[in-house]
Amino acid sequence: MEEYIVSARKYRPTSFDSVVGQQALTTTLKNAVKSGKLAHAYLFCGPRGVGKTTCARIFAKAINCMSPTADGEACGHCESCEAFNEQRSFNIFELDAASNNSVEHIKTLMEQTRIPPQVGKYKVFIIDEVHMLSTAAFNAFLKTLEEPPQHVIFILATTEKHKILPTILSRCQIYDFERMTVRDTISHLKQVAQKEGISVEEEALAVIAEKADGGMRDALSIFDQAASFCQGNITYQKVIEDLNVLDSDNYFRLIDLALENKAMDIMVLLNNIINKGFDGGLLIQGLAKHVRNVLMARDIQTLPLLEVSDQQRERYQQQAQKCQIPFLYQALRIINQCDINYRQSSNKRLLVELTLIEIAQITQPDDGVGSGRKPRRLKSLFKQLTQAPQPQKAAPQVAAAERVASSPEMVQHTAAAPAAKRPLLKSAVSLSFKNVLEKASPKKMSVIPGTLDASDPNAVPKDEEMAFSQQDLELQWMLMCNRMPQKLSGIAARMKNMNPVITDFPNVEVTADNQVALDQLEQIKGSIASTLKLYLHNKSIRLSLRLAEQGADVPVLSRREQYQLLEKENPSIKVLKDLLDLELA
Repeated sequence: MEEYIVSARKYRPTSFDSVVGQQALTTTLKNAVKSGKLAHAYLFCGPRGVGKTTCARIFAKAINCMSPTADGEACGHCESCEAFNEQRSFNIFELDAASNNSVEHIKTLMEQTRIPPQVGKYKVFIIDEVHMLSTAAFNAFLKTLEEPPQHVIFILATTEKHKILPTILSRCQIYDFERMTVRDTISHLKQVAQKEGISVEEEALAVIAEKADGGMRDALSIFDQAASFCQGNITYQKVIEDLNVLDSDNYFRLIDLALENKAMDIMVLLNNIINKGFDGGLLIQGLAKHVRNVLMARDIQTLPLLEVSDQQRERYQQQAQKCQIPFLYQALRIINQCDINYRQSSNKRLLVELTLIEIAQITQPDDGVGSGRKPRRLKSLFKQLTQAPQPQKAAPQVAAAERVASSPEMVQHTAAAPAAKRPLLKSAVSLSFKNVLEKASPKKMSVIPGTLDASDPNAVPKDEEMAFSQQDLELQWMLMCNRMPQKLSGIAARMKNMNPVITDFPNVEVTADNQVALDQLEQIKGSIASTLKLYLHNKSIRLSLRLAEQGADVPVLSRREQYQLLEKENPSIKVLKDLLDLELA
């Protein structure tokens, strides 16, 4: 029985022209051989299975060829080439740095560089997986790499260039190898199948190429696996069965059903897919790639971005004609959100089902009846605030404040106030949302509160004696403190920690915790009283000040402590804070 050799070894390129997908690099290397302008060190880096070590061997063979061709290829007939082909060349050395990564191994290698070649021009050292060398080995290698003997050339190969020391990189000519495209992989697999006498379907080769993820060695290994399973006749159905790949027909059908708003049919299809052993996350990832390909197929400019077979490309183009761009954009957004939340979800199947239902309802008409209506959005957390329309348009933050203020909790707190003068929020809200409340105040300021004098005509309100609650008093007190001018900022900060109390309506009493604060309040008592009369619409308000009794329990809370306390009492405040994305100053 003839010895079996895997395709990755059997069809390994032996010349630059036979290397697949690296035309720019191979052309550069051939030109270097033709011109004789060879560097002393090269670094080949790129993903696995793209031809780094293969190109290093071809390059080493061409360097030592005694009669290279006109285009820079090795002749293959001279003594050096024959010795290389028969693996008996003493001028080309291969070192696996993964298993020879110590300083001793590098020192042994350096000793070999001293001996000149017996046949050929150069001694070539190919060090594979060079990033596996230890730091000490790299340092021992530095001097020789920078100034090697005239007859020595180093070719380093690695899949992880970022792990190599910068001092090594600066001493090498760096060549970055690219991943194989699906088209190049399919073309090469066709040639291999033809040489092996295996009949193949192009769609089956496209599945193999996508599974290989840009690596030709992986593609050839998968090809051998599929050839063994299919017994010389590689078909699309057998390949997806052998590789356990989800059939792309499922993705095309999912999008077709979504365009027809057939959510129940999608649920049945999803159940069949899961019953076959496929994970919901795999379906979501594949569907995202499919929708992306459909989007690319809509425009002739983006059509080359599809790395699929020609038959698949036609199917994408046909489906792209049915799909509108807004549908594809929305579907991609929904799928991407599902992919982000999939790992954290405790009910993964339900998450996938909801995602597919949302996609199926993107184009659903909003007729308002039956099953043909659009998916209902989440209801607003709060009802609209019932109050007289404002003369000016409110800012978005004010509108948000009004929605919170109309919550059941807020309505309950303000039920005692008259309807016409009911405050938007209880006074604690102003601790964090003073700007919002100032704009939402039921009456525009005619003067600056806090600077009013008892003799000022603006201090005399209209002839009205409207009732007000404790909440109204606290609200206007805090608003007044927030609007006080900069020169009164010290007393304003103290006043925020004071709680005015209605003693005998409409008389208001304020307790100062020390004599200094009391003296400062006495100086602006007239302005405070005038401001309260103006904004509480009651000309009969009488303001009295007193000093807290020694030993009296008058807790002094900071603004943050007051906010935390009142947030605990009224959860709607926290909802407003999160809604407006605000922070307590």
